[in-house]
Amino acid sequence: MDNVIGRYKRMRNMRDLSLIYTRQYALVGLGSHCVANLLPVIHHLQLPLKYICCTSERKAELISGKYKGVKGTASLQEILDDDTVSGVFVAANPHAHFQLASEVVKAGKSLFVEKPPCRDERELRLLADAVKLYGPRHVLVGLQRRFAPATRILQERLRGASRRHYHYRYLTGLYPEGDALLDLFIHPLDYVTFLFGESRVKTADMVGSKDGGRTLFLILEHRDMTGMLELSTDYSWQNAQEQLSVSTDKGLYVLDGMEQLDFFPRRSAVFGIPLEKVFRRDVAAVHLYGRNAFVPTLGNNQLVSQGFFSEIKTFADRVEGRCEDDNAFGFESVGPVYSLMSMIKEKCMGKK
Repeated sequence: MDNVIGRYKRMRNMRDLSLIYTRQYALVGLGSHCVANLLPVIHHLQLPLKYICCTSERKAELISGKYKGVKGTASLQEILDDDTVSGVFVAANPHAHFQLASEVVKAGKSLFVEKPPCRDERELRLLADAVKLYGPRHVLVGLQRRFAPATRILQERLRGASRRHYHYRYLTGLYPEGDALLDLFIHPLDYVTFLFGESRVKTADMVGSKDGGRTLFLILEHRDMTGMLELSTDYSWQNAQEQLSVSTDKGLYVLDGMEQLDFFPRRSAVFGIPLEKVFRRDVAAVHLYGRNAFVPTLGNNQLVSQGFFSEIKTFADRVEGRCEDDNAFGFESVGPVYSLMSMIKEKCMGKK
């Protein structure tokens, strides 16, 4: 047994050492999100990062001193003119994403752009058209929940299942610095679109509070699914909550913050009479996914459970030619969520 375990560990170690990325990359933007979520993954994968671009010459000098082998620059054009750079990560101020993404696409370089890639459907169409015109090989929009391990498990379990309905709660604190629908609520709206397909807004209502909190109540209709959502900035950032419950004929799936996925089997009924009222037996939940905080391995890191690791690796693997690009994560893939946000704006226009 020891020989088998040892052989497996050696094979895993050799496989990891053989995963070498040879293309050059650049990062545009160096805010808290980049430092906390993107750079650790880039460094772990050992992606050859040639440039970090920012808006300040002084900050660019500090970047060159802190990150060895990386050139800090305040010139995007310097990156675009460098033929050795194959892939560009854009994670700057959200309001600048459209312009930055447009320039990278026009330069023909592969693009990873954080959400939101643009402000509305018109700009999204312009970006999609630019990809067709200038032909960058790979484009990926950074909506990391799509890449979370729990997402893959849930997708597999829902495939072929008889679905009933879902309930999604996404609750944060006040967000005075931007557009909550575009910057925050795009996450749950994209996630249900990704899982259940395009939808239409059956009911929408916006409730506002005096301190600036906003709560959006939605009922969405998909092709074979109906969902109810509560998306709010009227709660707390320190106790932010995200929970998705999906009801199927076999039982209930509960996904808590991308960190834990459980399944609760449905109790049977005879002639509409719930047997659980007659035979009181405990129902054991099936634990499908969760991080093990006791073992500090890569798989138990929150950057993995939240999907950041897999989304960056997916982009790099496509740039390096390790897998085919089916455009599943490009600009056209977020078209349905932008259409959904347009419908929500129309229904809630003027509501405070």
